[in-house]
Amino acid sequence: MNTIEEHYKLSHPFYKLMELPEKELRAMIKLMSREEIINWLKWNDPNGVYSDNDSLRELGNIVSKDEGATIMLRQILGG
Repeated sequence: MNTIEEHYKLSHPFYKLMELPEKELRAMIKLMSREEIINWLKWNDPNGVYSDNDSLRELGNIVSKDEGATIMLRQILGG
């Protein structure tokens, strides 16, 4: 990756969020809206089923804020 791409990557708010210590990350996620969490999930995993339309069509329900936060934490922390 060239330096311009690396600079952009590291300056993106979603990347900055991923670099937070766990305690700060959990606090930030609590402050996020459901829509912000869904947007992060779609950005981080473009092949995932997170949008309301896709989720309703494929799973029969939508991702709640709590469920989205749990998935987000798992994806960032690797647990």
